[in-house]
Amino acid sequence: MAQRSTLVLGIETSCDETGVALYGDNGLIADTLYSQVDMHAEYGGVVPELASRDHVRKLIPLVQQCFSDPGITPKDLSGVAYTAGPGLVGALFAGASVARSLAYGWSIPSIGVHHMEGHLLAPMLEVNAPSFPFIALLVSGGHTQLIKVTEVGQYKLLGESLDDAAGEAFDKTAKLLNLGYPGGPALAACAEQGDSSRFTFPRPMTNRPGLDFSFSGLKTFALTTSQKNELDEQTRADIARAFEDAVADTLTIKCKRALAQTGLSTLVVAGGVSANRRLRNTLNKMCDETNARVFYPRHEFCTDNGAMIAYAGYQRLLLGEHDKLSIQVRPRWPLSELNSPKTN
Repeated sequence: MAQRSTLVLGIETSCDETGVALYGDNGLIADTLYSQVDMHAEYGGVVPELASRDHVRKLIPLVQQCFSDPGITPKDLSGVAYTAGPGLVGALFAGASVARSLAYGWSIPSIGVHHMEGHLLAPMLEVNAPSFPFIALLVSGGHTQLIKVTEVGQYKLLGESLDDAAGEAFDKTAKLLNLGYPGGPALAACAEQGDSSRFTFPRPMTNRPGLDFSFSGLKTFALTTSQKNELDEQTRADIARAFEDAVADTLTIKCKRALAQTGLSTLVVAGGVSANRRLRNTLNKMCDETNARVFYPRHEFCTDNGAMIAYAGYQRLLLGEHDKLSIQVRPRWPLSELNSPKTN
């Protein structure tokens, strides 16, 4: 008798993106996403209550869209994966409640996925996927971490930000420059018109050993620079360029150091900031010079999405892991607390 194929529905609701996807033995089958950016732009940032309510409104229609596109029915599913943390508690509960209810109604297992594990494994969705082991740079609005990855669930934290994450620093600097929301992409767009030679920002913590980061000082440096100069359109662009160059160089220096210290030659870069063009160019140049290989998710999988959750859930369900009956989400959840499914 032929073995039944594995097909997983993935649901992502950690913040302001509602993502639903289907991933199976033959790869990614369907991927849908609704962004709340326009709704939150009016307030200059994410409003948690509005985010939670919008997830509730959008989830079921997106699930239905996933099934209508490929002609697959819930009877074909092997499990449901959802983001269990970290993230906004209300948004997490919205996704977890829907995911667990669907799994219970369909009599299939469910699995809560760590949001950052989803990002870390997102490059595995590509045809040219990295092989274990590798160094991962997770760089987003809430996290900046260097991790040694041996296999799914086998993660060793090498370094992390001691204050603001890189993405958070991008957003705060964009706000002080009045560049709008979302801040990261707005600052990057502004930096394209900047003169790289006008201002030079520090590369924090690169002149000392270790793999930790600190970006709050760069935000302060940008504020001080803006106060010392007339903040016209060109000055904004020049400050944005100096800030972006400093972040890209700092991340690249620490990645190069992590590869050298571990003896590995494969780097995976994931999370929202991994879409930044200047960061990619700087990392690509470093890897070319050191004979290392670097892998990124495609741009639509750099930000929060259901595909990465479906993939991570697929891997863990395949190895026999699944949830207990109680629903539990974790707004704060260190990646170091994850175990390999093979050891559970």
